[in-house]
Amino acid sequence: MTAELVRGQNHPLPQARLEVRVSAGTPIVAGATLGDEQGKVRGVEWVAHPGAPTLPGLEVSKQAAADHRLAFDLDALPGTVHRVHVLLALPTGGGGPARFGAVAAPFVAVTGLDGAEIASYTITGLNAESAVVALELYRRQDAWKVRAVGQGYAGGLAELFADQGLPQAQQLAAGINEAVAQGLARSVAAPPRLPDGERTPPAASAPGSDQTHARPVSQGAAQVAADHVQPHQGTPGRPQPGSPYDGAGPQSGAAPQPDHAAGRSVPQEGHPGAPVRPDSAAARPATPGAGGPIDYSHPARQNVAPPPPPPPAAPGHSAQPVAGDATGWTMEERLYNQVWGMFEDLARATAAYRSAVDFADSRREQELDKALSDPRSRIGGQGDAVREAAQAKHAQLVDQARAALDRDLAQLMAESDVVEPALPPAYARWDNPVWHGYRVPMETPMAVRLGDLHLPESEGLRIPMLVRLPLERGLWIDSGRAGSRDGSLADADELRRLAMDTAVAHAARLLAVHPAGEFTVHVIDPAGSGASALAPLTQSGVLADPPAVGAAGVADMLARLIQRVDLVQMAVRGGAADSLPPDLDTAEQLLIVNDFPHGFDDRAVTQLRYLADEGPAVGVHLMMVADREDAAAYGPLLDPLWRSLLRLTPVPDEHLADPWVGHAWTYEPVTVPPGSQVLHQVLAHIAAARRAWNR
Repeated sequence: MTAELVRGQNHPLPQARLEVRVSAGTPIVAGATLGDEQGKVRGVEWVAHPGAPTLPGLEVSKQAAADHRLAFDLDALPGTVHRVHVLLALPTGGGGPARFGAVAAPFVAVTGLDGAEIASYTITGLNAESAVVALELYRRQDAWKVRAVGQGYAGGLAELFADQGLPQAQQLAAGINEAVAQGLARSVAAPPRLPDGERTPPAASAPGSDQTHARPVSQGAAQVAADHVQPHQGTPGRPQPGSPYDGAGPQSGAAPQPDHAAGRSVPQEGHPGAPVRPDSAAARPATPGAGGPIDYSHPARQNVAPPPPPPPAAPGHSAQPVAGDATGWTMEERLYNQVWGMFEDLARATAAYRSAVDFADSRREQELDKALSDPRSRIGGQGDAVREAAQAKHAQLVDQARAALDRDLAQLMAESDVVEPALPPAYARWDNPVWHGYRVPMETPMAVRLGDLHLPESEGLRIPMLVRLPLERGLWIDSGRAGSRDGSLADADELRRLAMDTAVAHAARLLAVHPAGEFTVHVIDPAGSGASALAPLTQSGVLADPPAVGAAGVADMLARLIQRVDLVQMAVRGGAADSLPPDLDTAEQLLIVNDFPHGFDDRAVTQLRYLADEGPAVGVHLMMVADREDAAAYGPLLDPLWRSLLRLTPVPDEHLADPWVGHAWTYEPVTVPPGSQVLHQVLAHIAAARRAWNR
């Protein structure tokens, strides 16, 4: 089944030899770049384009065309290559459209060599852009995936290549345009529109059309293409499910063609197994003697106009946002993908604004340096006039960038306003009314909310921080002063209390999103300093056993959990899961450790490190409430432990970065509103379900 991707979504690639098919309805240029694991760009010789169409493991079209087939052999790529970006651009100087906003939304599909679609993406939301990064094929743990990018550039290929760090961006873009101009007359033109609104089908082998299957070339040296994707100047927007695609009509031939409106393949008329319309040529008599005149129309041409697209938004207004407006099998999965898309959109919109401000600053400095380099221009009022003009231009550019950002933020805020109330308990804040109707779930969700994220330019917009389940890493609630924006003014005791309250809220949420009996919480509190914060857990009876105190309690708790890890590991490796002791708790385990390293000797520290490393794979997870400075005496011995944990803070802190442009995101924990009883009510439901399950 084809995966219909939205911007930012990824999908695994099941095979190494692939094609990327592009349909645009107008002649466009297709290309690709290679990148290493760090996104290092090393030269124009690692860019595949019409003037140089082959690189190790891939081949692109040699000219502009309305349809392309780009061939990839991922196994033939050099080992240093970890990313491949598929680029699309409108040719310049040919009298065609100058921006993607004036043409049909390009449609790209990743297929096998047999034509079966693996993933598809309709690139919507483009306006003034004339070049776009359509897809990214990337290597992750020896497996390849595809990600829908849709990153546009108003400055065309020159801006795109410059954004990828190529110093010869202008020269490369000019060379590509020259190569395209030489072959533009042979390119496949956009099919003309008929009076009834349909398009004529392009010929299967138009003269000069670049429709043959490209062949991957042998392996050789190649590296490049920056990983960081800088923003475009348009509004960040993800494709809406069911967006109309005004592309070329179906081609003749046996292979199914993409249904661009839905992003999936459908059989065409004349193809075995395809439905036959009553008004099609296949359903009409073939000869006059059979009861009617001969019909010379192409058997694959549609004889009726396509259904009208949904009504557009009112001028000057964005489409009304809808909760769950993303791909997925369930509403939970659609909401997860939508939240992820909002996160990426905010990252890219902010990057666009910051990039525009940096450009304005750089331009102002260049103009001032150029104008004032001559000492004569500094005399009299000429220098002042130059400074005022440069400053006015700078202010104009910054204001334009801020206006674009504000427009994007308004769209995201409107989307957040409809998404937040629709979130299920696993994704919702504690003040969401969904918790008032809470019931212990029957299935574990795909993710859980551990906080909110925002950027300085968008203080009012909070993006849920969703972490996939089961947890792949332990959690570290940083109780140190370094865990706050202004650690010098933070009270140490207050931070420790807040850190423990945060840990209890996270533990309660993890308990709440798991079915009864499938998640168990243990606590190590050597000095008993967390008794007050732990009261909701201890008093409700949701803990598997009382908190472990003292050195003996620490040793006993660690020994029991390590024994569980060892038994499950042996059973899994030996394929003998049935041999586990009948009294072994097979539920997911969470160990909360307070005030580390107090109460831990060297042996206990080693055991804790073992749990952090080996536990997650067999369902034993760690949540540490600790100040790293308290463990400074261990030196670098504990560095691997801290790195293995996801650091969270009890107060807002800028310590998380996104994978696209590396913004420093401000993390805020999801806390229970003061005076609210929602936590106690939820824990009471969990305790009752546990008692019923144990009976």
